[in-house]
Amino acid sequence: MVNMIFKEKLQSGKFMVTSEIGPPKGIEVKQLLEDVELIHSHVDAINVTDLQSSVMRLGSLAVCSLLKQRGFEPIYQLTCRDRNRLALQSDILSAAALGIENLLILTGDHPALGDHPEAKPVFDLDSVQLLQVVKKLQEGSDMKGNKLIGRAPKFCMGAVVNPGADPLEPQILKMEKKISAGAEFFQTQAVYDVKIFENFLSKTKHLKTKIIAGVVLLKSAGMARYMNENVAGVFVPDNLIKEMEEAKDKTAQSVEIASGLIKELRPMCNGIHIMPIGWNKVVPLVLEASGL
Repeated sequence: MVNMIFKEKLQSGKFMVTSEIGPPKGIEVKQLLEDVELIHSHVDAINVTDLQSSVMRLGSLAVCSLLKQRGFEPIYQLTCRDRNRLALQSDILSAAALGIENLLILTGDHPALGDHPEAKPVFDLDSVQLLQVVKKLQEGSDMKGNKLIGRAPKFCMGAVVNPGADPLEPQILKMEKKISAGAEFFQTQAVYDVKIFENFLSKTKHLKTKIIAGVVLLKSAGMARYMNENVAGVFVPDNLIKEMEEAKDKTAQSVEIASGLIKELRPMCNGIHIMPIGWNKVVPLVLEASGL
């Protein structure tokens, strides 16, 4: 397994472990690269977020290239929010030229939620359409049918899904469309209620795709309440909020909660995606505590 690339591991049936990093708001990458070193040997690939929460930062493509140069396997997150179809196709070709082999296609948060709320949203394509575009590029032509010169790019394509969405049916319909468009795996929104995840799996078992369950590390009870109030489809149960509220050591309690969730989720899915939200130093502790 050691020399397998992400796509080969996924296809082999290996239980996948991924995490993610957010590029800095600036060009200083020393700390980011140090943080990646902490988790590199523990994960199969590392997502690089694309202007997460619509906050202006260093680009995902540049950071993916830096990681690739250092022997890490990045997953290039690409949102539809900021680029038209010309720029999206160009960036996808650029990623392939830089040796980046994994894509995660997202629609993206609206700019109104970020630090430049007056920015004009693009959304020229949605996530399903962009997956279709990547599929066409891999077949050797752009989305208008114009032939690419030379070899075509090759990717492992992923998408996202929200298991806690209510109603759930539109998410399932979109999953079906994404799979038809070429999605090979799904990373989910944060899961804190295992019963909600079980319900999602029971309604999507016919899809026969790879599902990597998302776990966001809780930093505080306040963070949990904020997600409950502001993040659609995410529900942190009251008992977990109480545990964080009463904990003397927030880090240790967060590790206990995350590792407990992972142990419950592991038999149900094809992998775990840990979203540390800047808490990269805690990821190895979570993986050790959860037996990964």
